[in-house]
Amino acid sequence: MHHLLTGTHPLLRTTRLLVGLAGYGIAIALFVRADLGLSPWDVLSQGFSVRTGIEFGLSVLILSFLIMLLWIPLRQKPGIGTLVNALTVGPVAGFTLTLLPPIESFPVRIVLFIAAMVLLALSSALYIGAGLGPGPRDGLMTGVTARTGWTIWKVRGSIEVIVALGGWALGGGLGVGTVIFALSIGPMIQYSLRLLRVRLAGTAPVDAAEGPAQQGPGTEPIALPESVA
Repeated sequence: MHHLLTGTHPLLRTTRLLVGLAGYGIAIALFVRADLGLSPWDVLSQGFSVRTGIEFGLSVLILSFLIMLLWIPLRQKPGIGTLVNALTVGPVAGFTLTLLPPIESFPVRIVLFIAAMVLLALSSALYIGAGLGPGPRDGLMTGVTARTGWTIWKVRGSIEVIVALGGWALGGGLGVGTVIFALSIGPMIQYSLRLLRVRLAGTAPVDAAEGPAQQGPGTEPIALPESVA
């Protein structure tokens, strides 16, 4: 299992990419069914839609393109994983929603929300660790991390809070799940990256909160290629 998660063979990297993106799509569907509040990026998309009158789905696509423009000063480059991300996450989420009916039970919705958080963090680490190109939002996270040297949890947490507040200012709706997501997803992704031995090229190990981590034999993290740094 360790080799499957950290090996560098192209087939293994492709497998991590596809499994990670499938998990990401399922996590999005679970968030929808949990119905405890939109994710920060969806709040921004909703607010953008309210202000412009553009349909929500189109707003998501436009914002994804605008986010990728921010990759330019960060020297981020898209990869095949970026394209596969765009083609698979949405359909997987949609298909999962057809299998999972709306949930009325509040305790079950809480369980779904927690499961979605865990799955999204692990799936993000899997597909980022494949080193084949991040999605627009994760590319922004990895780019800022590589250029500033800040830890993943600080970068992702800051981005999520800024995005949520920006979306709310535009007219998007905040829920308790939005707040929990914004404050929790950064540390969860950082832990998942450490768990899967993933390291962004040009940065300190992701498990080093305040300094270099001690690495023993067999624990070397994956250094991603410059295309995703």
